[in-house]
Amino acid sequence: MEKLISRLFLFLVLALSNLSIRLDGKVISKEILADVDRKLKLLNKPAVKSIQSEDGDIIDCVDIHKQPAFDHPALRNHIIQMRPSLDFAKESFSTKNKSSKPVVFQTWQRSGSCPKGTVPIRRLRRRDLLRATSLEHFGRKTPQVFSESNRTDQKDSRFVYLNNTKLELGSIVNRSAAILVTVGYNYIGAKADINVWNPNVESPGEFSTAQIWLKGGPGDDFESLESGWVVNQNLYGDKLTRFFAYWTTDAYKKTGCFDLTCSGFVQTGSEVALGAAIDHWSTELGQQYYIRIGIYLDPNTSNWWLNYGDDIIVGYWPAGSLMFYLKQSSTLVEWGGEVYSPNVKKTPHTKTAMGSGKFASGLFGNACFMDNVRIVDYSLALKYPEWVGTWADEYYCYTAYNYEKYGAYPVFYFGGPGQSSLCP
Repeated sequence: MEKLISRLFLFLVLALSNLSIRLDGKVISKEILADVDRKLKLLNKPAVKSIQSEDGDIIDCVDIHKQPAFDHPALRNHIIQMRPSLDFAKESFSTKNKSSKPVVFQTWQRSGSCPKGTVPIRRLRRRDLLRATSLEHFGRKTPQVFSESNRTDQKDSRFVYLNNTKLELGSIVNRSAAILVTVGYNYIGAKADINVWNPNVESPGEFSTAQIWLKGGPGDDFESLESGWVVNQNLYGDKLTRFFAYWTTDAYKKTGCFDLTCSGFVQTGSEVALGAAIDHWSTELGQQYYIRIGIYLDPNTSNWWLNYGDDIIVGYWPAGSLMFYLKQSSTLVEWGGEVYSPNVKKTPHTKTAMGSGKFASGLFGNACFMDNVRIVDYSLALKYPEWVGTWADEYYCYTAYNYEKYGAYPVFYFGGPGQSSLCP
């Protein structure tokens, strides 16, 4: 009897070993791994050249005509637009504080560059996809969860006043934001110099961003184009601060993604890689660094262009093929920070920080800031928004402050530590 049990046990072990393998301490079925490998083959295009970055990333230089964008059904016959059909107006920004410096470089650039005719794409690996809750959800933000519509207490209301008009933003359960917002016009561009930090993110399933949003459409099913920096361990596998782009046509439900983790964004530049680490971060009362991000619509093609720095064109979102509301313009622009966590707006609160991890009242050298905030309307001129308002979902955890100094445009400060004595 004992021999029979031993044989049955051995047979079971052998059967399981044929169906699964152990990877990074986890037992994963071979069926799942086969699905992962198929998706990797679709996402990782053949490289003309590969660059091993000091931070562990591999950057593949991919033929511009063979990038992931063209796997999207709406872009199968898309003709690449190499540059915008018009040059957007530029401002000469005088740096009032010499301790603030732009960051143009990404870590991978120390190890090489991509040749002309190729685009740099961060290579995805098995472990990246296996960290996702599902292959379908890989590279996507978790959908927004709205609180019950019958809740009217001030803690859960989410609105700002602009030009004596109440703007309802909706009460979202699983995100906490601190933003500067403008509405009232049709916008075809937005930009800002975004102060770069490396905030603490408590758990792998959470993330913290500093970014620009351009939105259009209804509040529960909006379209959005986004860019800035993010710390997102679940997506990237580390806690580095990285440059990102994002898009959605249905408020993060089923469309869009970070960077090039799905098809849609058309990359044209060979200098900057989406999802790659930013080379320098700011320090408290020390050197301050920023990245200059701009998103602009080409009215002649309905392509929204993403710029990094003054003159580096990253690529574009072809809104004419992918979107409805954003084909012509955006009706809402936001600048600021966002923390995603299932543990916001509850006790105990997440310890994930926003911005520098300091409240907005700390100002320069302490709090994260956005300077040279600008919009573009159909006059094609860069200008400070006529109407702006600030909002913080949890003013005791993360704050927003549009600091105005006589004779200068306002500087927007935002952020906070998350859980603290003020935010238990």
